Amino acid sequence: MTPRKSIDIAAAANKLLGFKSLRPGQREAIQSLLEGRDTLLVQPTGSGKSAVYQIAGALLQGPTVIVSPLIALQKDQADSIQASSLEPTVVLNSTLTAEEHRRTLEEIENGSVEYIFLAPEQLRKPDTVERLKAANVSLFAVDEAHCISQWGHDFRPDYLALNHIIEALDHPPVLAMTATASKEVREEIIARLGMNTPRVFVHGFDRPNISLRVDLFSSKDEKYQALLRRVEFADKPGIVYVATHKNAETIAADLQAINVPAVFYHGGLKAREREEIQNRFMNGDVPVIVATNAFGMGVDKPDIRFVYHADVSDSVDAYYQEIGRAGRDGEPAEAVLFYRPQDISSQSFKTGTAHVDAEALEAVYNALVDQKGPITREELCQASKFSARKLVGLIHKLEETGAMATLEDGMLQATSTRPLSEVIEGAEQHQKLQKELRKTRLQQMQQYAEWRSCRRERLLRYFGDELAGPCGNCDRCEERGVLAKVA
Repeated sequence: MTPRKSIDIAAAANKLLGFKSLRPGQREAIQSLLEGRDTLLVQPTGSGKSAVYQIAGALLQGPTVIVSPLIALQKDQADSIQASSLEPTVVLNSTLTAEEHRRTLEEIENGSVEYIFLAPEQLRKPDTVERLKAANVSLFAVDEAHCISQWGHDFRPDYLALNHIIEALDHPPVLAMTATASKEVREEIIARLGMNTPRVFVHGFDRPNISLRVDLFSSKDEKYQALLRRVEFADKPGIVYVATHKNAETIAADLQAINVPAVFYHGGLKAREREEIQNRFMNGDVPVIVATNAFGMGVDKPDIRFVYHADVSDSVDAYYQEIGRAGRDGEPAEAVLFYRPQDISSQSFKTGTAHVDAEALEAVYNALVDQKGPITREELCQASKFSARKLVGLIHKLEETGAMATLEDGMLQATSTRPLSEVIEGAEQHQKLQKELRKTRLQQMQQYAEWRSCRRERLLRYFGDELAGPCGNCDRCEERGVLAKVA
C-alpha cells in the first residue's frame, strides 16, 4: 500500500494524464491518500475528483476499487481511463454475461487490473468480496458518497453495507467523493463509512456564472403561466424540475402546445424510455426536459443555460445539486425557483408518516431468529419471501434498531432476541426521526426561498464555503444595485 518515496505528484499527473497543472484540492487529496489517510473530497462535478483516485491509485501498490451507483457513470469513468496512459480497468455490474462476470473476477484475483468499477449491490456477493481480498486492494473510492446519508437527497440503502466491505478488505485508504455535501451530510458520510480521522477537503462551491433568483407568486395559475412564458423565451437548452410524474407530463405537454419542443422524464418510465429521452436531450435533439429528481445523477451537459424549479426541492442539498447542472461551460446561466409559500406545506404533506410495514419486518426478523446463526441474503429472501430489492430497506430498518447485523463476510445475523413488538417500536421511532429530518430540510429550503440578502452567500455558508461580500448575480443583489464582480 505504501507508495514509492518522495513522489512528485504534479509530475505524475503530467505523465499519467497529461495535466499541465493540478486543480485546487487535487494535490492535497492525493497526498493524503498516499500517506494512508482516509479522505473526504467535496467538489463540484467537473472539478477533477476522478483524477484524484486515478493518480493516487496508480501510485499505490495494488488495485483501486471505485464504487459508483450508476452503470452509465461506471462506463464513462472506465472509458476515460482506457483512453489514458493509466493501467487496465474492469467494470463489474449486472450487464455482464455469466462468462464475462467469471472472467472479470479472475482478472481481479490475479492482479491484472488496476481500476475496478462496481455498483454497491455487487458487493453483496461473497464471491466478489473474496476476490477483492485476494487482490490486496490499496485504495477504496466511493463516488457519489452522499448516497449513504439519510440527511442527503439521494439516499441508497445499498451504500450502508460499504463499511463492512472496507473492514473486510483490511481498511485500505478510503476516498469518499461527492459534489454536494452540507456539514450534516459530511459527518454522516464519515460515520457510516467508518472513516478513520479523515482529512476533509471542501472546494469550489461557488458557481458565479449562475444567476440565482426566486420569483414569488400568490396563485398557482399565475406561477404556472409565468413558468411557461419564461421557458418559451429563455436561452436553451434547459431543465425544468418538478416534484411529481403528473407535473412533468403536464408541463411538457403545455410547452409543446406553445411550440417549445420538450420531453418529460420520471421514474415511472421504463428504463429504455428514460435512456432514450435522456439521450435526445443530451445530444441536443430536444432543447427542454421536464423532470423529477430521477433525472440528474451522472448528467454532464456543459451548455445547459437554465435550471428552473416549478416545485420546491425537498432540501437545499438537492436544490444546489440540481441547479449546479447549469452553466458548466462557464458561460452565463440562470437558476430560478418559482415559489409560493404554500408550496412548502404541499411538500410537507409528502414527507410521509411514521408508519412502518410491521408484517414485512416481522417476516424478516422471524426468519433471522429462526435461523439461529448467520444466513445469506439469498437464503433470507427465500425464507421471508421478499425480493432482494425489498429486502434492502427492511434489513436497513432492522440494523438501525440493533436487531440484526451484517457480518464481515456479508452474512446476516440476528443480534437480539427482543420481543418483536420492541423491534417494531424501535423501527417506528427511527421512521419518526426521519420524518422530522425531512421537515427540517424543507424548513431550510423555505429559509432560502424567503431570504432577504444575497442568495449566493446563503447557499455557500450552508455548505461551509465562504464568499467575500455580496455576489452581484442574484435577485437580492440586483434589488440593492450590487454589481456582479468582474473576474
